[in-house]
Amino acid sequence: MAVTLTNIFPSYDIKANVPLANYTNTRVGGPADWIFWPKSLAELKAVVAYAHQIDLPVLVLGNASNLIITDDGYRGLVIFLTQLTRITVSEHAVTALAGAALIDVTTKAAEYGLTGLEWAAGIPGSVGGAVYMNAGAYGGQVDAYLESADVLTATGELKTYQNAELAFGYRHSKVQDTGEVIVAATFHLEPGNATQIWSTMEEFNTRRAQKQPLEYPSCGSVFKRPAGHFAGKLIMDAGLQGFTVGGAQVSRKHAGFIVNLGSATSADYVAVIAHVQETVAKQFAVQLEPEVRILGH
Repeated sequence: MAVTLTNIFPSYDIKANVPLANYTNTRVGGPADWIFWPKSLAELKAVVAYAHQIDLPVLVLGNASNLIITDDGYRGLVIFLTQLTRITVSEHAVTALAGAALIDVTTKAAEYGLTGLEWAAGIPGSVGGAVYMNAGAYGGQVDAYLESADVLTATGELKTYQNAELAFGYRHSKVQDTGEVIVAATFHLEPGNATQIWSTMEEFNTRRAQKQPLEYPSCGSVFKRPAGHFAGKLIMDAGLQGFTVGGAQVSRKHAGFIVNLGSATSADYVAVIAHVQETVAKQFAVQLEPEVRILGH
C-alpha cells in the first residue's frame, strides 16, 4: 500500500510512518501510517476518494489543537488541512478554507471593520475544527455567526450546509455524526467600530495569557462545561491542581487545562483525565465529560 499511494500521487505531499506528536498541540501521539498535506481542494478530493476506494481509514485534522492522539498512533491516513488557508471578504461575509487559523480569520474580520468574532481572537484551532466542535469562548460561539459550511462527502461530492442544517449543539455539529470533511466556512458579520474591535480582541488575548497556561503544550480546555457548574472550578475545589501522571499535569494556572511538562505521553493525559473525572464525581456528584477528542488506534 505504501508504494501504491506514492506511485498514484507522486507529486503530493505524503509521508509514511511519521510521529503525530510532531504536529499536535499536546506534543504527544504515535506514528500515522500516512500523513498528507493537500495543497488544493482537488488534491484533497482525489486522495479521499482513493482512500475510500481501498478502505483506508481517514482522519482529517486542522491545527490538531483540541485532541489527544494515542501513543499507538493512527492506522490509516491522517490529512492535515493546514495548507488550505485562503480567507476572502465580501461585504459582511468572511469565507475561509478549513485549514485557515481561526486567529487569522478574526484578524481579517477586524481589518475590514467587521464585528462578531472577537471572542475567537486567541483560539488556536482551525476553521474546520471550530465548526466541527462548534467552538466558543467569552460568550461567543461559532453557530451564532456561521452562515454556511462546505463539506466533502465520503463519495467525493461537495455540498453546502446552511447554519440550520448543521444541527449545532454545545460543542457539537452534524458533521461529527456524518463523517463528512469540512472544507470551507462562511461567517456573516456586522460592520463595527474598528478601534473597538481591535481593543476587544486585545482584551480577550490579555485575559487568556493571564489565565491560561500558554507557556506549555496542551490540548486546550479538556472538559465540557457541566450544567450549573464550571469544570475548572470543580477541579480546583477538588484540590487537583498540580496533579501529575508522568509528564501530564493539571495546570496550576488554570485547572481546566492539562499541560505537557515536557515528557508526557497520551497515556499520561488519559490517566490524568480519568483521575479528575473520578475525583470530581466522588466529591461533587458531577460527571465531567471530555471536550477534547481522544483519537487513534
